[in-house]
Amino acid sequence: MSPPPECGLPLDVSLLHISIGLTFFFAFINGFHDGCNVIATIVSSRSMEPRKALALGALGEFAGALLLGTAVARTMAGSILDPGILGSIRPESLHVMIIGAVGGAIAWNLVTWMLGLPSSSSHALIGGLLGAGCVTLGPGAVVVDKVIMGVVVPLFVSPIVGLLAGFVVFSVLRALLDQAHSGIRHLFVALQKPSVLFLAASHGSNDAQKSMGVIALALAASGGGPKGDLDFPIWVVAACGACIALGMSMGGWRILKTVGYGIFRMQPAHSFSSQFAAASVILGASLLGGPVSTSQVVASSVMGVGASRRLSGVRWFVARNILYAWVVTIPISAAVGAGACWVLRKVLIG
Repeated sequence: MSPPPECGLPLDVSLLHISIGLTFFFAFINGFHDGCNVIATIVSSRSMEPRKALALGALGEFAGALLLGTAVARTMAGSILDPGILGSIRPESLHVMIIGAVGGAIAWNLVTWMLGLPSSSSHALIGGLLGAGCVTLGPGAVVVDKVIMGVVVPLFVSPIVGLLAGFVVFSVLRALLDQAHSGIRHLFVALQKPSVLFLAASHGSNDAQKSMGVIALALAASGGGPKGDLDFPIWVVAACGACIALGMSMGGWRILKTVGYGIFRMQPAHSFSSQFAAASVILGASLLGGPVSTSQVVASSVMGVGASRRLSGVRWFVARNILYAWVVTIPISAAVGAGACWVLRKVLIG
């Protein structure tokens, strides 16, 4: 029920503004939480000062979000919850669902940031949408086949691909440069600048689009329901890119320490190999519309490089703790999103 005009904006308009604002905040937290994975190896290999790396990474994040399409955004908006069912509910119900889902994702991201665990913001947002969507629409609204093939498979296969890519890239480099002069280190220090820019752009292209997809749902609901082709206005694209870049520029140092220093001791050649491998996997997924986790892919590519160098040199107990965070992220964020959505529905809608 909408308040009288003199009390301010109608309820559905107010909730639209809150849902968009909270999603922008999620993009900021995403950059803060996941962005330091992008620069973790270039900093830990002492190839660039942290603040300069953050500035370069933030530039790449914004450029990637702005220039590399909206395929992932369309997957997020149309491959988790049935668009037809979403289009049949009142706008305020959908906005409350988004607020609960995004709130659950933010809460889990903040917990894992405090613990220094590079968990997945992608998993958190998808879990939040699943939990809040089930409360709002019922379990039947979950598009199970699309969730499995378009969301779950990319999320869980990409770390394996990242690990293998890191292993292969460094193995090839080591074979090619085994007899190279020790001065080759300076070459890899230089090569990391374009490679970290490439990695940041791939992260921005994939992760900013997840927020774009959620905002597109909110805007479509206010325009009569998410039916047909979703619209991604340039202000949404630019704002999501700016938020994720701003979040990264603030520096989530706790997670940087885990990825950059906790898995194995990095040298410039290792850092370049992991950056190139991770960026290739993430960018490929972005162009195909697959929402993958940058945290997972970067961490697994670092493990792959470390395993290629020396299997015993990888601190596998750190990898085990990271794996635990990956496994529990979707169910916990789904539960938090469902709980938040249930409370908000009782308070705001009745």
